[in-house]
Amino acid sequence: MAVEVEFVNHALVEHRALFERWAERHGVDAARRLAEAEDLADAVAAEITPDNTVDTYAKSWRVWQRFCAASGLPEAEGSRGALVAFVAWMLCEGQQNGTGYAPTSASTHLAAAVVGLRTRGVTVSGDAQAEARADLEGLTVKLLRAGERRGRRQAVGGDIDGLRAIARACPDTLTGYRDKALVLTGFRYASRSQDPAGLLTGDVALHPRGLLVDVLAGKTKHSVRTAKIPYADDPEICPVRAWTAYRTRLVAEHGEQWNAPATPAFVGIDRWGHITGGMVPDSVTRAVKRISARAGVPIAWTAGRPGSSW
Repeated sequence: MAVEVEFVNHALVEHRALFERWAERHGVDAARRLAEAEDLADAVAAEITPDNTVDTYAKSWRVWQRFCAASGLPEAEGSRGALVAFVAWMLCEGQQNGTGYAPTSASTHLAAAVVGLRTRGVTVSGDAQAEARADLEGLTVKLLRAGERRGRRQAVGGDIDGLRAIARACPDTLTGYRDKALVLTGFRYASRSQDPAGLLTGDVALHPRGLLVDVLAGKTKHSVRTAKIPYADDPEICPVRAWTAYRTRLVAEHGEQWNAPATPAFVGIDRWGHITGGMVPDSVTRAVKRISARAGVPIAWTAGRPGSSW
């Protein structure tokens, strides 16, 4: 809490200093307009920053706070030694269960923690960050030489038998229909849980040959790609039929408003069958885990699935 207050105070002091410099150079009226432009720039930046990026920064800052508490170092310092110690701690014992992070996760937390420090007014030199990153790479090489590989295993892609098992394990409920559509269509276009979570009803269109799905691509610089999902020869695992059946049941049970283009393509459903809103990446991940466990088939979103032709 003290660090957050310090962060806010620092921002106020910084803005006040800017205003005073502008007033000296251009006069009070121009300084006021420049300050309003700064506020607008901050608002635009907040609006276009992806939610998952904000979540990453917040999570990494909590990791930094745990490190500082464990090591007895102050949170509001980004010295060379502190960053190197942070890297070593993450690889050794940084996770809450006492095990070390995978190097890729440690790299993400290091970068985001540096951003967090700087936004709170803490000076972090480029040399200090570069040394911490170099040490991270060196320690990663040592782990590999020792035969220790951390991180996610390669995702298991679905095959025909696995998809049939998943389809047959989905119950005859709206949730079951949604799960079936989520997996059978997602198998064709989803590389991340954000992909189906971000879809709107208007992003999915029926075509004589199948479905056209407009997917938001890219983690930071977004563009839209259109995935083409054809009908399958086997009706049991046909993504187009699964999608149509799910959407038909959703509207029949919960109203025509769910046909509106701006509504979520995939909705959250509680245990009583109530709609809880659109699915978010975490709820998609949890749903996929439940589907996987229910069918006894290991599944995950894997890159390279989206089709580019019929």
